[in-house]
Order: sequence, then C-alpha cells, then structure tokens
Amino acid sequence: MPMSESLKSHRVRTSAQRDVVEGDAIWEPVRSLWLSAMLAGASIGGALTFSWAAFAIFVFSTAAVLLLGHSLGMHRKLIHDSYGCPKWLEYFLVYCGVLVGLSGPWGLLRTHDLRDYAQRLPDCHDFLAHRRPFWQDAWWQLHCELRLRRPPDIRIEARIANDPVYRFLQRTWMLQQLPWALLLFWLGGWGFVFWGVCARVAAGVCGHWLVGYFAHNHGGMRHEVRDACVQGRNVRFVSLLTMGESWHNNHHAFPGSAKLGLYPGEWDPGWWLLKALERLGLVWDLRLPEHLPHRPELAVVPPPPHAPRRALAKSLRTAPPP
Repeated sequence: MPMSESLKSHRVRTSAQRDVVEGDAIWEPVRSLWLSAMLAGASIGGALTFSWAAFAIFVFSTAAVLLLGHSLGMHRKLIHDSYGCPKWLEYFLVYCGVLVGLSGPWGLLRTHDLRDYAQRLPDCHDFLAHRRPFWQDAWWQLHCELRLRRPPDIRIEARIANDPVYRFLQRTWMLQQLPWALLLFWLGGWGFVFWGVCARVAAGVCGHWLVGYFAHNHGGMRHEVRDACVQGRNVRFVSLLTMGESWHNNHHAFPGSAKLGLYPGEWDPGWWLLKALERLGLVWDLRLPEHLPHRPELAVVPPPPHAPRRALAKSLRTAPPP
C-alpha cells in the first residue's frame, strides 16, 4: 500500500520498504565507550564524591538541558520547526541539546527522521521499532548502530546542513562537555564533574532510551495511525521528567505540533516555557494540531469503556481536530 503524502518525510528518500527492514545492529565502539565512561564516572566517581551541592548541580543541569535543549531546541525546533524564534535563541537551544550527550545536531536529526519514517510504514527493522525484549533493546539502542543493507538517503535541508554553527557542533559534540567539566572542577572539584557532567550525560542518554522504549510499547493511546507498524504511546507518569516529551502518542498523531500535552491533565513543561517566551516576544508562530494538514490515516481511539461518563464526554469535547 503506498504511503499517504502526509506520512512521508521531506528528508528521507527511499524507493522500497525493505530499505528500512533489512539490516543488522552492530556494536558501535565510539558511542559505546562514550556512554560506558559516563556511566562509570557517574556510578563510581559519583558514589565516592557525593555531596548535596553536587547532587543539586546534577538535578538543575539535567532539567535545564532536557527542557531547553532536547525538548525545545533539538526536537520541537531543529527537527520539526514547530515555532519561530531569533537565530541566536535557536543556536542557544540547540547547543543545550548537544549538552544532553546523545549526538550532534545532524546525528540526532538523521536518527530521528529515519526512525520516524520507518515507523509509519507497514513494517520496519526491530531496532527502529523498539520491538525486541527490554535488555536486548537497551544493548542495541545504547551501544550499537543499525546498518541497513540499503539505507535511505536522508537529505538535511540547507538551512541546517550549510550552517557553520551546526557544522561545528556536529564535529565537536563530545568535546562540548569539556568547558563545563573544567568550570565545575574549578567550582567544586571532581564531585561536581562526576555529578554535573558524567551523571547528567548518563541520565540523559539512558533516560532517552528508556522513555523511547516505553513510549513505543506501553502506555495509553488516543490516536492510531492506520497501516503504521509502530504506534506511539503516552507515558503519563514521566511527563514532567521528560518536559512533555512522553506524550508520544500525541506526537505520532501531530508531529508538527509545538504542543505535546494536548488534553486536560497532560502536563507539558516544554509548552509552558514556549508560551512564556511567546509573551516575551522571543518565540512566535506556535504550531498546533489545527494548523497541520489533514491526515486521512489518523483515527481517534475511543476512551476505555470503564472510564466515567463525564471523563468520556470531556475527552471527546477536547480532542484536537483530525
């Protein structure tokens, strides 16, 4: 069955579905050793140098890079361009996203777009679907890379591919931790480094995988993308920890929306900050589901039959337009 136009990615070019099915998950030494070093620094170094001040730096810095960087910078702006802002603010937010420790801007964009594209097809590789058992998926996602036999061509638009700032951040994304490590060492010694860099990166990388695993295997659904091999799930209990990114079923339904928590009670700190920045005149053109093209393959999943009638009625009244 051919894909609907609304399902296609403007960055991914491929001629056959097998391009995202046939391949192998191979150990990737640089990525694996990077994470292993951060985990060792966090677990061993962090345990030996624990202090409440160091732990406070970990909590604050992790929340800051996840909110400003991963959610607003990398995901809602760089990948989906779901709002407008000054270029200096875009650079700052994407830089914060690099500090999460997952990848550079190009690497994260390519990884996201390949997975997003593949999940909308009738079938894709288990690596892209988070389809294998928990610990195998952890090994694959955290220590391996998927090498497809015929990888699709992912073409990054010129505004990103030709940008010298993004080129620099892509080349140096691991080294971007070094200035902060030096500053933290000057402020508080190795304890601040282990907690403010190693523990932060380890939590960001492992947390990103963990939420991704649950968001594709467990959780509620309000929408279904027909004929897609993978459906997103809403993981309610981590909505604050992920800055709203865990409303993944909503995101699968309306990927271009700057707002991810679409229904009453769905907390979305990323959206709250965007609205605050809008009032300050720093962001504009916030896209919502009603601003996106109609998707004929999108269906509403009825609320569970045991839900109270009042909750059912409220859910149906507040549902975003298809």
